Amino acid sequence: MKDNKISLGAEVKPMAPAWVIGSYDKAGKANMMTAAWVGICCSKPPCVSIALRKATYTHTNIMERKAFTVNIPSKNYMKETDYFGLVSGRNVDKLSATGLTPIKGEKVDAPYLKEFPVAMECKVINIIEAGSHTMFIGEIMDVKADKSMVDENNSLLPCGLLFNPTTRDYYGVGEQLGKAFTTGKEILNKKK
Repeated sequence: MKDNKISLGAEVKPMAPAWVIGSYDKAGKANMMTAAWVGICCSKPPCVSIALRKATYTHTNIMERKAFTVNIPSKNYMKETDYFGLVSGRNVDKLSATGLTPIKGEKVDAPYLKEFPVAMECKVINIIEAGSHTMFIGEIMDVKADKSMVDENNSLLPCGLLFNPTTRDYYGVGEQLGKAFTTGKEILNKKK
């Protein structure tokens, strides 16, 4: 049986949330960087992985401090999110340029952004060299969220921007389509 799929090669980059990584430099100056390669990688303990090129200032900062934050922007901060990925904190004070407010993390030695609705404070527990990038595994020590971003069960509501690294476009988060671990039960029930 033939399918309609075509080969896109090995370098396809799927759409994912836009993430902003917070760190302090050696002098204690807060820095933010937009990153594409981020994802939850473990549930016990809760961990997130971020992959950064060695040349980035944020890479240097995380190697020094062994901590970072993962900030999730709302669509209201698309310009600032994009800006954080355009310039290096080595040369520019990105927070002064954008007017955004760094808050000192309570659990780790890294800043998060007051204006962004969700922030994860992470302690580096593993570092993996992976070709052009270094993967930092961070244990999530705390998640901070605006009250408007959680439901009655303290679960996060959808927020943020989606980023397509292939086309370099931003998208908003869409509508709820179904319930995980529920929608597929229709198929389970058919088999019985």
